[in-house]
Amino acid sequence: MVQTSPSDQLSLFGTETAEPWLWGGTIADFSAASDWLPQMRAAYYQRYQQQATKTQQQAWQDCATVLRSQLTQLIEDRAEAAQWLILFEYELPREGGRRPDVLVLAPGQIAVLEFKQKAAIAAADRDQAAAYARDLAEYHSVAQQCDVSAALVLTRREQSGEVQDAVVVLGPAEIAAYLGDLGQSKGAAQLSLEAWRAADYAPLPTVIQAARTIFENEPLPNIRRAHSARIPDVLDYLGQLVVQAQAQQERHLVLITGVPGAGKTLVGLQFVYQHPLRTDNQKQAVLLSGNGPLITVLQYALKSRAFVQPVRNFYLTYEVRQQKAPPEHIIVFDEAQRAWDAARMGEKYGIEQAAAGAVLNIASRVPDWCVVLGLIGEGQEIHVGEEEGTEQWNEAVASSAVDWQVHCSPQQATYFEPGLSLQPQPFLDLSLSLRSHLAKDLQRWVGYLLDSDFAAAAALRPQLSGFDMYVARDLETAKAYCRQRYAEQVDKRYGLMASSRARNLAKYGVANDYLATQRLKVGPWYIDPPDSLLSCCALTGVVTEFGCQGLELDFPIVCWGSDLTWQDGWTSSVRQKNVSNPLRLRLNSYRVLLTRGRDGFVVFVPPEPAMDSTYDSLAAAGLEPLSAEVD
Repeated sequence: MVQTSPSDQLSLFGTETAEPWLWGGTIADFSAASDWLPQMRAAYYQRYQQQATKTQQQAWQDCATVLRSQLTQLIEDRAEAAQWLILFEYELPREGGRRPDVLVLAPGQIAVLEFKQKAAIAAADRDQAAAYARDLAEYHSVAQQCDVSAALVLTRREQSGEVQDAVVVLGPAEIAAYLGDLGQSKGAAQLSLEAWRAADYAPLPTVIQAARTIFENEPLPNIRRAHSARIPDVLDYLGQLVVQAQAQQERHLVLITGVPGAGKTLVGLQFVYQHPLRTDNQKQAVLLSGNGPLITVLQYALKSRAFVQPVRNFYLTYEVRQQKAPPEHIIVFDEAQRAWDAARMGEKYGIEQAAAGAVLNIASRVPDWCVVLGLIGEGQEIHVGEEEGTEQWNEAVASSAVDWQVHCSPQQATYFEPGLSLQPQPFLDLSLSLRSHLAKDLQRWVGYLLDSDFAAAAALRPQLSGFDMYVARDLETAKAYCRQRYAEQVDKRYGLMASSRARNLAKYGVANDYLATQRLKVGPWYIDPPDSLLSCCALTGVVTEFGCQGLELDFPIVCWGSDLTWQDGWTSSVRQKNVSNPLRLRLNSYRVLLTRGRDGFVVFVPPEPAMDSTYDSLAAAGLEPLSAEVD
């Protein structure tokens, strides 16, 4: 069904009594409703304060005509189906106006029907339907207790139905049979409109959405997977350490490690702005980051420079220009894997110790007590001077003039010398990704790929159901997929990403060179709406691994360049000064690029003979070839 794209502000203008759907009732009610279309028009206007277009109304009418015939047949076959609920254009809460066309709610069963006035299957349409079912099953408290299925209804289709990636593709005459085959969960009662209306819906927030929520002193949604990852336990532990450190005049270093998207920055944000000692007049905490793009994006989104501060300014103020104590007792160092070694710190700041030592040296001057939290991304060292890792923190603690109690995961504890005050805690390693919808094993898949174990990656791929992964040789095909899939979803973001060292992409319109990426306005690129020329959705500007670490898109187009190719093993021709293992940095760069997506990603591999083996390797690892589709 065609949907209009009201701006993300329009839903704020609707009355408080507007239902979250445009029409809802039993199938019997729908079959008898002679004024159904006027009710749809009125509800649309009430919600969005604008008239539905003629195209939209015609799509509704076409959908209703098909459904009335099919639902009459359904009731003849299953009389109890007359009391099933049917919802039209249910708006998913907190999702920027995303609306599946039709939901059918049977006892213990929910069917998502997405209508398209087409004859042929398009991957974008199929994936859109699957995403609706995925998100309801994962984030809707009532749907979590039901079996949720998705169907793509092609109103011009004449072939018989088929199943593609768990989505049933139907012609208009097959809906009754599909719904009639829905099983009934034993003991399940018929859902009510009241229960559906009152249900919680807690989608995964992006780091930007989470920052806005925390900044406005509002509670974050109660996310099931955050509980599974033990993030509440981590925050409780940190809160107890703060209270203990203040009461007993102690100093604590906490290192939290985690896979990309595990919620490390989310932990840091919540800890700084919601710790037990925080008051309106005395925050006592600071969040530092060496991630320039993340700082810029958050400052642009929040219109505030106080929320996240550059670690560079911290070094200059408290170590280089004058050696004094900062006012904060809680210091959070985000992206702590970016802690530079002594050589790089000396080159950049004239500081004769590694970054970890500089942070603890400054923190040691804080009067009475201090808690330092380092957030470390695993396998994300991509800069010159970032290769020393956790060993830096061991050296910093061992050489500190004051005593530090160290808290970290058992894996990280092996890097510290015997005799130090060490308290290993397993939950300080965040191994579950929160970024990617249902792709809990994405990091493991990427690991197999970059370790050259394509068979293991392909075997793991089915477990990433609901997370769409494609590979294409034509960049315009990849762009068309993203535009089509998200045409009706103003809060969704897709864009071009590429390695900073790839030199063969410019001819395809991928401006990943240094000057182009420096000119890019990274705040608007991530934040601006899709119709902005500065938005990532314009598919013109490009961010590299340096511009996306710690950030995310719903669906990135990862442009794979000649800097990392498959030649009986991953190889790189890139040479960098002061880097002991350039291949490791290239692999980590692609690890970062491949783990930015929330809904999935498509990899563009240039159509060059030298890139053929790379394309074949990605396909062998389980990426689905994406080709141009014509209806």
